[in-house]
Amino acid sequence: MDKIKLLQSRREQVLAAGTEIRKTISSLIDENSFVELSGFSFSKNEFFDAEAEGEGVVTGFATIDGYPVYIAAQNFAVLHGGVSKAGCEKMLRMLSLAEKNSTPVVYILHSRGVQIGEGVTALEGLAQLLGKAAKLHGVVPQFAVVGGEVYGQSAMLAACADFTFFLKEGVLAADSPLVISAKSGKNLSGEQVGGAAALAHTGLVSFAVDSISSVRENIRKILDVLPDYSGAVVENGADLNAAFPSLDEHCTADALLEAVFDEDTAVEVGGGSPEVRCVLGRVGGISVAAVLFDAEEGVLLDADNVAKITDFAEFASYYSLPFVTFADTCGIRPDLAVNDSRVLKNCFKLLETYDLIESAKIAVVWKRAIGLGYTLFAAKSAGFDYSYAFATAQVSLFDGAKGAEIEFSGENAAADKLAARYADEHADPINAAKNGYIDNIIRPQFVRQYLIASLQMLLK
Repeated sequence: MDKIKLLQSRREQVLAAGTEIRKTISSLIDENSFVELSGFSFSKNEFFDAEAEGEGVVTGFATIDGYPVYIAAQNFAVLHGGVSKAGCEKMLRMLSLAEKNSTPVVYILHSRGVQIGEGVTALEGLAQLLGKAAKLHGVVPQFAVVGGEVYGQSAMLAACADFTFFLKEGVLAADSPLVISAKSGKNLSGEQVGGAAALAHTGLVSFAVDSISSVRENIRKILDVLPDYSGAVVENGADLNAAFPSLDEHCTADALLEAVFDEDTAVEVGGGSPEVRCVLGRVGGISVAAVLFDAEEGVLLDADNVAKITDFAEFASYYSLPFVTFADTCGIRPDLAVNDSRVLKNCFKLLETYDLIESAKIAVVWKRAIGLGYTLFAAKSAGFDYSYAFATAQVSLFDGAKGAEIEFSGENAAADKLAARYADEHADPINAAKNGYIDNIIRPQFVRQYLIASLQMLLK
């Protein structure tokens, strides 16, 4: 037997079967940086009487803008990306190397589920793979790219990932969308069942993107911020003393973010609950995870947006990121659906997660911190090391209308006037500051300067 010819033949088959997925990998990584692992693996699928070239998954390591990463890419051209025991073992070896070398992982997912004919054998492989991915959660960053159909237990890799990217053609579901649609008594497309917009309440959609190049750019930005990969503090030429007078006149959420974060460092992560914006970036060269509340009348909390904040705070704890809140919330939304949800459980989970954050925790009340909104996002007793409030902010037990109803119950005056009076007399941040609960009341234009000073003092 001519071993060289056999080698060439096998490699040609693997490359031919993986033409499209290798193009995708090439679009994600630095040019010519991919080194394949287990590149000659073949197995036989008895049910289809066909060979699975490369086990239906391409694994290896590469760099993204110079950052080393490990990659596992499901190859839909081989048995529709069908998951097998051998394929799971191939990915498992890659994850073991990622763990050993403390290197981020990227999953490119495209699979209709387990290979028919493997039975429980494939399930054992999946249990091993998912167990290892779970073990790596919080140890190395994991990114998932939903590039096509992803059904069944492969979807669990998206759940395990810290950040999941959905391309336009991405559809993710725990079962076939046809089955889910039929069981629901509806006639829905795959996109309507498992597209990015359809999964708004799942916490699974971190980014909805148009191309692999957008995935690359966002991964680069995230790794640029993480202390383990690029340093807790970098010299990036940022102006540490910049002030923004326009914020005193009109402070919007977008203007606040632009003022606070160093240029071209901020990346907003996490889909769903757009009223809660989770941002990674640098402030005066210092890595920061920030939560900004963005709603016209203050954010009302529900199970979804509190879970989003908790996930983000947990990520900050894993990677030693200072945690900053820009509070504008009046507490839990008062309606039946929210009351009959996990909102209170999720609020408690958030408080537990705060205790895991060993880096600085800083609160900025930029609009409102009322009731539970203050307790969760500004209170010293919740673990915040330093608390600021804008001079125009409100910090109080109740909002204006409810507070006025209680405080001025015997007075004969228009409700809106009493609410304004309550806000002026009882919700002014000076009332909280005089008891030491707010460390400083500041003009909005100086917020960046105060944050940098606090981060420099509190940085561990």
